[in-house]
Amino acid sequence: MSDNASALALFTAKVGPALGLHDVAGTLAAKNIPAKVAKELGVQELTASAQRLIASLAAWQTADRITQSLSEPANPVAAPPATSVNWIQTAAPIPSLAQMTKELTQPAESKSDTTAVDRMPLALSAGRLALDAQQRAIAEWWQLRTWKDRVRTVRGRNKLCGTWQWIIHNHQQHHQEQKLALLFPPPGPDYPLAPGLVETVVLGENVYLRWESNGQVQEDSLQFTKEGKGLEGTFVNSQGGWGSISGKRTSDCKP
Repeated sequence: MSDNASALALFTAKVGPALGLHDVAGTLAAKNIPAKVAKELGVQELTASAQRLIASLAAWQTADRITQSLSEPANPVAAPPATSVNWIQTAAPIPSLAQMTKELTQPAESKSDTTAVDRMPLALSAGRLALDAQQRAIAEWWQLRTWKDRVRTVRGRNKLCGTWQWIIHNHQQHHQEQKLALLFPPPGPDYPLAPGLVETVVLGENVYLRWESNGQVQEDSLQFTKEGKGLEGTFVNSQGGWGSISGKRTSDCKP
């Protein structure tokens, strides 16, 4: 493996489906995805993650091959192809790969044989590389495995984004009503969620919100109404409170 195109082709055809990433592989194999949809799906980030997964697996395979060669004293220990190493280090830099390659290409000094390779340090380097590559591969697999959840989260936050006026009717507190304004920001690390809001799930027209503050918890179960301009539903909290919520969007999303 020595280039991004080959890595992506391998992922979409074999590695992705074999690892249970059928949706990711199908999306990356699709042709002519509209730019707006590609941005919403995060295709660019998805592609880079798939390439990093293949690079990590290639580094892991390299470590296994070196370890196998070291167990056969009669066979020479060859350094991996420079083109493969360079691509791996570009796609997913791994310091332990650079160290092992350096040890393979710079033979240990020996009075009896200046080309002799000291196998013990190499075995340690190969083991370290195998562990590093394995950890990176698992991390990238998980990123790809949870891709659809992240897409749903972004879509949900986009749909909910804006300023809302809520009326909360609490049956526990003698049907007391409370009015408040809530701002739901757009998705992204630059726009943190409202204080106390720890979970937001939007599936179609259904909205689930979980709030936590000072050891207290509240869960809201809502539905969009009026073509997304309204929200209606109920809440329950850890203090025994329960009742209805009626929301009205007062301004649209403003990044």
